[in-house]
Amino acid sequence: MIAPHFKKIVIFGVGLIGGSFALALRKANAVGEVVGFGRSLETLQQAQQLGIIHRIGQDIAAEVSDADLILLATPVGQMAELMARIAPHIGNHTLITDGGSTKGDVVREVYAQLGNKAAQFVPAHPIAGAEQSGAAAARADLYVGKKVVLTPLPDNSAESVARVRKAWELCGAVVSELTPTQHDEIFAAVSHLPHLLSFALVHDLAQRDNRDQLLSFAASGFRDFTRIAASSPEMWRDICLANRDALQKELQLYIAELNQISTALATSDANQLEKIFHRAREVRAAWAEK
Repeated sequence: MIAPHFKKIVIFGVGLIGGSFALALRKANAVGEVVGFGRSLETLQQAQQLGIIHRIGQDIAAEVSDADLILLATPVGQMAELMARIAPHIGNHTLITDGGSTKGDVVREVYAQLGNKAAQFVPAHPIAGAEQSGAAAARADLYVGKKVVLTPLPDNSAESVARVRKAWELCGAVVSELTPTQHDEIFAAVSHLPHLLSFALVHDLAQRDNRDQLLSFAASGFRDFTRIAASSPEMWRDICLANRDALQKELQLYIAELNQISTALATSDANQLEKIFHRAREVRAAWAEK
């Protein structure tokens, strides 16, 4: 029998991201044992019942000391505390990665909390989210064909990066690399801003006296635009605050775009409106074809 790539993996947060990571590696016969930690015993018990984890972790020190790989799959706002808790106990051969949607803040905390163990942390961001959360939302095929971005540290060895890359590839992911700064600037534009706008639109309507009437006439356009407003408020609060500088820049650019459209409407500039809509349609169609 071929030995698994990873004898033992410890996952903090066994919901959509962490649970799917575990299920994918178990399906690939790439892990011998998966141990789960989390804030809710009920969620951990559910994860065990669903075959996501082999057992529920009891002692962090004992579990992380001999782990081959640790995945931090919690909201980014919780990661600093977790890093501080595991830092004294990380084994010399143990690698750590994460599933956070921002990377600059994670990298800062890696150096602040892990000290001389920082080189063992290879940051990652799986681009495979969904509105659902919790262990019940986990799927073995979540990462198949999806992108995962690694943002390696200068301290990481090539071997460490390759091993973390292999873990995500065994989940079916297509792995690429960016710097933390590149990552945060890109995802502020194509992920964090769209979520912010979706939440903002629904929040705007929610405060109106005729909210129920408005929503009773909402159809597919509203559904498609606001789908991501069903995402975890806690997670997206942390993401927006963690990447606030890049997100503020994108928000100001978007406000400028809205002002341009507002001016075109105020002046009945049909040509300008059509020019904007036509260019947007072209780019959206080309992206969709890929």
